[in-house]
Amino acid sequence: MDEITTRHNEKMRRIKAARDEMMKTKTEEKGLIMVHTGKGKGKSSAGFGMIMRCIAHGMPCAVVQFIKGNWDTGEKTFLRERFADECRFFVSGEGFTWETQDRERDIAAAQNGWKIAKEQILDPEIQFVLLDEINIALRYDYIDIDEVVEFLLHQKPAMTHVCLTGRNAKPELIEAADLVTEMELLKHPFRDGVKAQKGVEF
Repeated sequence: MDEITTRHNEKMRRIKAARDEMMKTKTEEKGLIMVHTGKGKGKSSAGFGMIMRCIAHGMPCAVVQFIKGNWDTGEKTFLRERFADECRFFVSGEGFTWETQDRERDIAAAQNGWKIAKEQILDPEIQFVLLDEINIALRYDYIDIDEVVEFLLHQKPAMTHVCLTGRNAKPELIEAADLVTEMELLKHPFRDGVKAQKGVEF
């Protein structure tokens, strides 16, 4: 064994020993409040990745999709056609607010989505709920942020996971969350005139 390999193996042994010690202190389990926000792509994609994990682990889950409305998204088709028993899928929005041109209708749709979301979160059978693009509804005050935070902190069952996605997450939600990821935009093909691609954006 050469010197470089020997040094590498020793370094890895030290890292493993330190990590094993650290992991001994990580014993708590709880239902997490997770937020995916930021200008970069991948917020919903990451949320649906966790839905796939839940299905694989036999954890019943639910999706409430705000804003995107009747888009023919791959995730909606996939989950409704192949995993309807494992994952409930609800669509509350009618499209992005600049498409509907009707604030009152947008508010009603968002409020209905939040009602469905609370029902799914409180259902003892459901272990993970994805609130896709709810941050947009919160940004425009279609749903009261204080009500959402109060519900998540004080009414959400202790072991139920909830993931909230969308740009511009409000500071109150970020403060309440256990895990917050901000997707950073470095490059996007849309800037070069490339439209949304099937299998990538929807």
